[in-house]
Amino acid sequence: MIRSTTISLSLKIPYTIFVCVLIPAYWHQYGPANFLWGSNIALLITLVALWTGNRLLPSMMALSVLLPELSWVVDFTVRLLLGQEAIPIDGTRYMFDAGIPLWIRGLSLYHIALPIVLVWLLYRFGYQRRALIWQTLLLWLVLPVTYAVSDPAASINWVHGFGSSPQTMMPGPIFVFMLMVLFPVALFLPTHLLLSRLFPQPR
Repeated sequence: MIRSTTISLSLKIPYTIFVCVLIPAYWHQYGPANFLWGSNIALLITLVALWTGNRLLPSMMALSVLLPELSWVVDFTVRLLLGQEAIPIDGTRYMFDAGIPLWIRGLSLYHIALPIVLVWLLYRFGYQRRALIWQTLLLWLVLPVTYAVSDPAASINWVHGFGSSPQTMMPGPIFVFMLMVLFPVALFLPTHLLLSRLFPQPR
């Protein structure tokens, strides 16, 4: 049974306030290109879903970030407890960089809360099967834009290589094209199949 799309203000308002704090803080600290990260896109689009009750948007964002956010949480936890990375792509190294203000790093803890919110929205809204197509189309838009405007050293969305070092194995546009194929097949499709089994489809 699909539940009501009405979302309580007790979630909407704190989420909105958090985003309103995060946007200028991240813009100042990291620059506008940082908002092209999939997790940041998901954070903003989920805000739209909370206020509009749109059932497609949480499904799209869940495809994009549930597994990466889980990886972020695992890597952050291992670094925090053991002082070493669990996933060798520098995903959470910045969380332990003393050169970044502590409160800015604290904002990044939304990576823990975002997947919880998305799963709850899927529980409320159901999972839209057409999200696979729409999220793939969004990815095909975001990756070339990211490659065009971002700093290779930042490797936003890994368009310049996995980790902090730009890849040199192939020309950059070909690498981006490879990611445009790899992410839907290796990330979106398995998540789509899992969510299709776990959550009902909205009518």
